[in-house]
Amino acid sequence: MKKRFIMTAFGKDRPGILAEVSQVVYENGCNLEDSTMTILADEFAMILLLEGREEGQLEKRLLSDCRRLEREKGISAFVHEVVGEKRTAQKETSLYVLRVEGLDQAGIVYKISRYLADHHINVSNLNSRMDYSPDSGAAIYTMEIQIEVPAGMTENDLDSGLTQVGNALNVDISLVKQ
Repeated sequence: MKKRFIMTAFGKDRPGILAEVSQVVYENGCNLEDSTMTILADEFAMILLLEGREEGQLEKRLLSDCRRLEREKGISAFVHEVVGEKRTAQKETSLYVLRVEGLDQAGIVYKISRYLADHHINVSNLNSRMDYSPDSGAAIYTMEIQIEVPAGMTENDLDSGLTQVGNALNVDISLVKQ
């Protein structure tokens, strides 16, 4: 029987961290289905979706190997079994991408995600980054969010609501249908 797991891992960025984590996946006979990896500050962070055959307590072996990664390599790693079928976007939803840009401030992610949650809009992916303006040196926050909008909500209603949130935060929010 096949089982699916989400593995999270992070550690001080250096050459080889991905090889060491993916070795655990490979040596346990698992297939890497999906992943997100990035450098945050000076830490390399990854989220992996893997699948493997349940032969001799696969989850227990993966957990043991995660502890070994921490002891021997300084990589914090965790495994969680995924129960249920593969997720797909709901048929009765429309897909959009939100792009947000403005001066960095506390609450941008919270206030936008709160608006989305209050309107039953699902976030399927989010990437954000803070950079400094080459002209002024000001901290500029950018974010791209993939969302699934339920049937019944018009693009105009969505755009209008997001404009209000953007105005309150003093950030620009653009909306693109996928």
